[in-house]
Amino acid sequence: MTGWLEGYVALVTGGGSGIGAAVAERFVAEGASVAVMGRDRDKLDAVVKSSSDPDRMLAVAGDVRSADDLAGAVTATLERFGKLDTLVPNAGMWDFQRQLTKLTADELSNSVDEVFAVNVKGYALAAHAAWPELVKTRGSIVMTLSNASFYVNGGGPVYTASKHACLGLMRELAYELAPKVRVNGVACGAMNTDLRGPASLDLVDRSIATSFAKRDANTPPPPIPLHDSSTDPRDFTGPYVLLASREQSGPITGHAISVDGGMGVRGFRSDAGGDHL
Repeated sequence: MTGWLEGYVALVTGGGSGIGAAVAERFVAEGASVAVMGRDRDKLDAVVKSSSDPDRMLAVAGDVRSADDLAGAVTATLERFGKLDTLVPNAGMWDFQRQLTKLTADELSNSVDEVFAVNVKGYALAAHAAWPELVKTRGSIVMTLSNASFYVNGGGPVYTASKHACLGLMRELAYELAPKVRVNGVACGAMNTDLRGPASLDLVDRSIATSFAKRDANTPPPPIPLHDSSTDPRDFTGPYVLLASREQSGPITGHAISVDGGMGVRGFRSDAGGDHL
């Protein structure tokens, strides 16, 4: 029995940890060959080494803020695997919900430049590097979005603005690249990952995983209907497979699948109406 992505080739940015690494391994399990790109070569090599099939994975060191590095990643993918079917722009950083009123003017200015350079510019440059090859294969782009692409306070103003921008970028590219290339997104909720913050806010060494590690039995559940849902990145990978597969989602473009525990259907009286069941 073959997987949904048998014979596909994908490139995943930010593939050294978290949802990027999880998506890469899920794609391999579904039959694809995958190049993972990131700044930390050791992390990328560890992802490849731990894969269920290391021969179908490739580590490419590079910075998504560099057009040359992204072009190099596409070239390396073609040299190793011969084509490109799916691009997953995924590399990102979080602002740890730093509020506007808690930032100095310099911190705000610098963090906007840094976060947007990775979260938005990195996505645009990745799409620019990959689109000619995706046209050849009638492939697709699957962007990692966020609940902050739709709702407030999934981050601070800088992160939220960047993820709203990514949603707009996804929709615009879905129009511009149709009918040859489909462009969609997966809007993820909270995950236990090694997501870091910007250096401009002295958050580069802080990981969101640290916050999850502090949770215990007395920690209130998140205010979402599926408040007992998993935060393991591996459990968020199914929609990426669906959207990457031509056979399963061929007519779908310009769409974001929300994987956020039902944030959009929260009630006023309680987070979930069925707790008494």
